[in-house]
Amino acid sequence: MPNPASQGTTIAAIATAIVPEQGSIGIVRLSGPAAVSIAQRLFHAPGQQVWQSHRILYGLLRDPDSHQVIDEALLLLMLAPRSYTCEDVVEFQCHGGIIVVQQVLQACLQAGASLAQPGEFTLRAFLNGRLDLTKLKGWLIWWGLVLPRRPRRPWRAFREN
Repeated sequence: MPNPASQGTTIAAIATAIVPEQGSIGIVRLSGPAAVSIAQRLFHAPGQQVWQSHRILYGLLRDPDSHQVIDEALLLLMLAPRSYTCEDVVEFQCHGGIIVVQQVLQACLQAGASLAQPGEFTLRAFLNGRLDLTKLKGWLIWWGLVLPRRPRRPWRAFREN
């Protein structure tokens, strides 16, 4: 049965704030049924590294068409349901800076992912049962979308359920 949240699509987005000339790490996140296959197309891990859930791999990110190296990176694999969205999730942890991170995102899109809409990872988490309304409200408070300022203990909403 297709997942109601993803409707069979795999999404990608930059998961870290990108500030010119600041930040040494940039993260690009994939979520959905093709996340692992897209990652295997883009990421080349030397040696006998095993692709297991909740493990970090070292390797090179390559353009899916030209096979030219984009960056040296780490890959974090989180298989469903043990991820934020309850879907297969892959994170590429690459060098920070706007150019490299955008190249990695573009490679994910070229390999078959769709650009995530704002809030789509959280929407999938909610629709897949990872977040209930209380936890969703906790995130909205944390992000400053419900109250004019962050509460002192925003994580309380996540621990109570």
